Amino acid sequence: MIFDTHAHYDDNQFEEDCETLLNSMADGGIGTIVDVGSSIASWAKIEELVKRYPFMYGAIGVHPDEIGELDEVQFQRMRELLKNEKMVAVGEIGLDYYWDKEEHDLQKKWFIRQLNLAKELNKPVIIHSRDAAADTLDIMKEHARGLSGVIHCFSYSAELAREYIKMGFYLGIGGVVTFKNSKKLKEIVREIPLESLVLETDSPYLAPVPNRGKRNSSLNLVYVAEEIAGLKGISYDEVVEQTEKNAKKLYRL
Repeated sequence: MIFDTHAHYDDNQFEEDCETLLNSMADGGIGTIVDVGSSIASWAKIEELVKRYPFMYGAIGVHPDEIGELDEVQFQRMRELLKNEKMVAVGEIGLDYYWDKEEHDLQKKWFIRQLNLAKELNKPVIIHSRDAAADTLDIMKEHARGLSGVIHCFSYSAELAREYIKMGFYLGIGGVVTFKNSKKLKEIVREIPLESLVLETDSPYLAPVPNRGKRNSSLNLVYVAEEIAGLKGISYDEVVEQTEKNAKKLYRL
């Protein structure tokens, strides 16, 4: 079944129909979902979701746009939450120079602290990197040695993709691969072995064609898997089976 490695059902956009939607996942071919932390406010909701739904797991971390909220008290809380066996990764963490909400030095500081926490707790990491390719790679080379994880919503070059795969990371592929203007990503998906790719939605964001612009959900991963199958000239079932295997290895499930 399809494994959604990155979603945000803790988001307010799911407030009204979250239960109905999540209860429909099995019928839609979705077997497992990881709900990923982005802000401190998301953590309690993620705790609740993973307790309530056996097929859901969580990740705890702070997105670079939200690291202004972090302090030592919250960092200690993060450490404790990550000891829950259903919290399978530290994330999403990284750098975002597109929105530039937080100072770059502050982003780097908390990125490194969260990478070190992942090492301490022996957890994989979920990396967010937007318009920050060089700094992300430099930090990863110095501070992520020995870690495993996924580069979420991969958007850089084929050369950088190969670099991360050599480091033992997966590439997260979602709705963007179905967009007509995503030629670079389509080429990367053609070139990179299926064994290095995982499926993700970033729900409620980045819905694939034919639902682009609408609220996204894990049910839309069917379109992403179909696109990957077409790009690689393999069957849809092969894509679903291998990416599920990859995701289970990534999150040690």
